[in-house]
Amino acid sequence: MFYRPEDGHGLPHNPFNAIITPRPIGWISSRGAHGDNLAPYSFFNGIAYTPPQVMFASTARKDSLTNIEETGVFAVNIVEYAAREAMNVTSGSYPADTDEFTLAGVERTECEIISCPRVANAPAVLECAVVDIIRLRGPDNHLVIGEVKGIHLRDDCVVDGRFDVMKFTPLARGGYRDYSVVTEVFEMIRPGQE
Repeated sequence: MFYRPEDGHGLPHNPFNAIITPRPIGWISSRGAHGDNLAPYSFFNGIAYTPPQVMFASTARKDSLTNIEETGVFAVNIVEYAAREAMNVTSGSYPADTDEFTLAGVERTECEIISCPRVANAPAVLECAVVDIIRLRGPDNHLVIGEVKGIHLRDDCVVDGRFDVMKFTPLARGGYRDYSVVTEVFEMIRPGQE
């Protein structure tokens, strides 16, 4: 099968999201004029080491984007399998004054160096300052780039000096309504490295 996106795919569901999988989920927390917000974004990833930077894309003008434009900061909370139901609750479309932390029963605490809430028991949290917000092609697509200014690692996830993803089973997004978890890891050495 081949199709041009502008011509449509002719399938009952758009395959684009299913092709790019698994995708890490950035559970973005922010604070704005209407209060605290917590929402998952699966168009999310790390994009640079030095300085460390992340990005996420919002496919509509959501409360997260509005808050981040107001404050210039946000936190990325890493989602574990144990938090899947709460994360799903926060994915809904709610009025701007809805506090998704409270709605989903997620314990929050304050970030250390930015004025923003974070998920208290997340395996890792990245405190970010906005580098840029870029309007992408399409009706309402926005790319948010942030520089990581502080990192929280849950103590039980640090084993022998390494952040061990097997300690919390990371949740990933697939296509359609599909999710997956990391249940196995293996190591490969790049050519020329020891």
